[in-house]
Amino acid sequence: MRLQTVCFVIFVTAVFGADVDNETLVTFPKDFKLGAATASYQIEGGWNEDGKGVNIWDTLTHERSQLVVDKSSGDVADDSYHLYMEDVQLLKNMGAQIYRFSISWARILPEGHDNKVNQAGIDYYNKLIDALLDNEIEPMVTMYHWDLPQTLQDLGGWPNRELAKYSENYARVLFKNFGDRVKLWLTFNEPLTFMDAYASETGMAPSIDTPGIGDYLAAHTVILAHANIYRMYEREFKADQQGEVGIALNIHWCEPVTNSTEDVEACERYQQFNLGIYAHPIFSEEGDYPSVLKARVDANSAAENYTTSRLPKFTPDEVDFIRGTHDFLGLNFYTAVTGAGGVEGEPPSRYRDAGAIISQDPDWPESASSWLRVVPWGFRKELNWIANEYGNPPIFITENGFSDYGGLNDTDRVLYYTEHLKEMLKAIHIDEVNVVGYTAWSLVDNFEWLRGYTERFGIHEVNFNDPSRPRVPKESAKVLTEIFKTRRIPERFLD
Repeated sequence: MRLQTVCFVIFVTAVFGADVDNETLVTFPKDFKLGAATASYQIEGGWNEDGKGVNIWDTLTHERSQLVVDKSSGDVADDSYHLYMEDVQLLKNMGAQIYRFSISWARILPEGHDNKVNQAGIDYYNKLIDALLDNEIEPMVTMYHWDLPQTLQDLGGWPNRELAKYSENYARVLFKNFGDRVKLWLTFNEPLTFMDAYASETGMAPSIDTPGIGDYLAAHTVILAHANIYRMYEREFKADQQGEVGIALNIHWCEPVTNSTEDVEACERYQQFNLGIYAHPIFSEEGDYPSVLKARVDANSAAENYTTSRLPKFTPDEVDFIRGTHDFLGLNFYTAVTGAGGVEGEPPSRYRDAGAIISQDPDWPESASSWLRVVPWGFRKELNWIANEYGNPPIFITENGFSDYGGLNDTDRVLYYTEHLKEMLKAIHIDEVNVVGYTAWSLVDNFEWLRGYTERFGIHEVNFNDPSRPRVPKESAKVLTEIFKTRRIPERFLD
């Protein structure tokens, strides 16, 4: 099924009693930031150039290429290591105010540790940051977008708690070198996704099969690492640099299959096991993991004859240390699922622990990605859930996008963006959710992890068969350009 235009509400009465007029409802707030996003391994290439170390995706694509659908790699990708000025020009042409990109840990610290800093890596990101600022585009930097130095994976990777300290040391190098110009930082991108890299031998790098144990250990380390970085920035850099630090979390909206208590509670557990596992320790008033998460994993662990719970515990001091380590929440939203009460998944596993049967409605429009169906109304519902659960923190939409198989006339992607932006604006203007910015995923077609180059998320087409990697605007780039420059949804998408 192809994406269809949804009827637009011309006049809405707000929840709080005020009328929201038509023009306001399709217009972005004055200080709202609009732009696009990428990630280092997916676009940079230059995998072994100028002193860069090996990361876990280099290792996976070189040693287990069969895990990637087309057996491809990010060795060259979009060649943004050499063509970064072309990316900056694309953003300038669009009228983007902000560019979210990630830094390759192994390009900065080839061995993972801060005793050896690669100046060529520092120089590369300095040039990119300066070029963005010269073109009045604000840099938003993700410190970690899945490309762990292989040397640190050799020590056990994210299940090894020592990485919380190594992450802090890495972040300090970034703050020292770039913090005078970078004022928006994300510590981690989608830890929910890369924790699952420790739950399957055929999943994302490093593809280690320790479900229900290694994934929880990884989550524990990442939460501590995030808090370490935030507190270190407070102590050492905040007064001078005046930046803001957040984390980018991902979640699908869960719509109960029925309005039964069982199905509603299943979706609530889905939220807590997938978003709350990270957001609750950081954003909630009480801190720590969600109570339902702790109770279910503890009970299942006992039933499975473990002496101790598979879920690590935070000490009371750690709970206090982690709670409140945020200036904003980065949110990656793509789709929705349906949830029903019940159990699925093999023991031990996080999916079984959650106690929810998850699927998708076959009537929801499809994309090229098996997991991504188009459910714009779920975006607004998820934003409201977060605002209600965590006291309405500033939310920056760090990813939102649609996959297809390529082509410049990407009508489905255009409608995906316009419908999602309309739902987001309803959340802002009607529901008073504190959404402050939006970066579309992705600026360019790129290496889509285990899907290789078979699925395309870019708003600019890239010819990966041409060594010069030419970038060409798709229809979606043209529509987003219009939106970025006029700061409203065009009339033709409001019927």
